[in-house]
Amino acid sequence: MTRLLMTKSLILLRHSSVGIDVEKTRMTSTHVTKQTTRIYMIRHGEASASWGGDVNPGLSDLGRQQAQAVADEVMARIKTPTMILTSPLKRCQETALPLCRQWGRDAQIEVRVAEIPSPIADLQARMVWLRRVMGGSWAALYHDPESAGPDFRGWYANVLAALHDLNDGPAREIIIFSHFIALNVAYCDAMRSGNLKGAGSLGGSGAAGGAGNVVSFKPDNSSLTIFETDGTTLQLISKGREAVTQVN
Repeated sequence: MTRLLMTKSLILLRHSSVGIDVEKTRMTSTHVTKQTTRIYMIRHGEASASWGGDVNPGLSDLGRQQAQAVADEVMARIKTPTMILTSPLKRCQETALPLCRQWGRDAQIEVRVAEIPSPIADLQARMVWLRRVMGGSWAALYHDPESAGPDFRGWYANVLAALHDLNDGPAREIIIFSHFIALNVAYCDAMRSGNLKGAGSLGGSGAAGGAGNVVSFKPDNSSLTIFETDGTTLQLISKGREAVTQVN
């Protein structure tokens, strides 16, 4: 009788243990996948004037050709029209125009992805200033006495906030037309955290050690760089075409 009770107890214990293990397995296997948004961030086409020639130029003839070419590239990647955002500056709005026409929708203005602000009004002096700060780091810019005035830390943070906020909306793929330095902000953030997802070989200025530089890569006019955000973290999916080019 005692042996029988002990046997029943062991059976119950075994069944109880199995139940616990199964429950643990169920809890462990429950995986919540974060919602993500893919961002196709495009540098505007060639402007009709450089930073030192016009405060808000439109596109050159070549720039308009580049705008059509990148529209074709986007439509080859994305079959269903989706949200289009653009910097308020004319060169970005004009670059977005061919895609807007072909998709039959308007671009929404997103002021937070506009070009880096300048502490200098004079156009020629502004160009000299920009070339100088582009050769340094973000930390150096924040402490540069000749760059006093604009809140560069705030501008940097706002570029990233504009990208992360997109994850709160319904669209899972979004097109953004932006600028050379704003693209570098996104790239630097992804590189600094080592958030690379299928980006392949980065090469050259794409080394992670350059993530603190104002210019960590050189997106060509109308080049397309792809990021992904879950609302807090930015990942680099594909780095856009680079070229030796002036900021325009």
